Amino acid sequence: MTTDEAARVPRVRILIAEDQALVRRGTTVLLSMEQDMEVVGQACDGIEAVAMAEQLRPDVVLMDLHMPRQGGVAATREITRTLPGTQVLVLTTLNDDETVFEAVRAGAHGYLLKDVTEQELLDTIRALRRGESRLTPQIARKVMDQFRRLAGASEYVPEADGTPKRAVSETAAAPTETLNDKEEKILRLIAEGMSNRQIATAMFLAEGTVKNYVSRIMEKLHANTRTALAVISANQRRNG
Repeated sequence: MTTDEAARVPRVRILIAEDQALVRRGTTVLLSMEQDMEVVGQACDGIEAVAMAEQLRPDVVLMDLHMPRQGGVAATREITRTLPGTQVLVLTTLNDDETVFEAVRAGAHGYLLKDVTEQELLDTIRALRRGESRLTPQIARKVMDQFRRLAGASEYVPEADGTPKRAVSETAAAPTETLNDKEEKILRLIAEGMSNRQIATAMFLAEGTVKNYVSRIMEKLHANTRTALAVISANQRRNG
């Protein structure tokens, strides 16, 4: 980014939550070299991350998952619940299916592994600041697999007379509603990483109208974040 471009764009205010001091400091140095980024705080565990996020209200929290006192998933859940204007980008070595899925369900807007390149990290932070969601293909596949397992999860429980009865799974108990054509198109654009403003431009709608549509889509599909919506959309295309 040129000096003129950086001057026109507000700096992305970033909080780093990472228990390893060397990694935390190295990441701070990397981000501080970017003219459009500013590290406003460093937390060494989940409890400190939540407290600092509430105090500093950063644009993006760079969140490790394996931390003492409180892990990154729980911290992510608290931050996204109380600070809707703050986006959480998970940066971790953990890539097991359950951890990935729990982080996305907790509200993480992006998920990167620590073997990403410096440029990938910077590009993802900027994308999140624009209102986009980012998952690497490897991580997206894991989340989609978990959605499929949940959708098919059910068990048999006996009736009083011993007759087997299919138990209602969590997914079946709250079935998704059908989207109309406009909602389907907006969902596809979300999956492509578009922000509300970009969707509004593409569909000739007011940005506030798009925001209302997104909220309704989330409600219908029982999704908590745009990331979850993007994964659901990809899953539907893959299975459809």
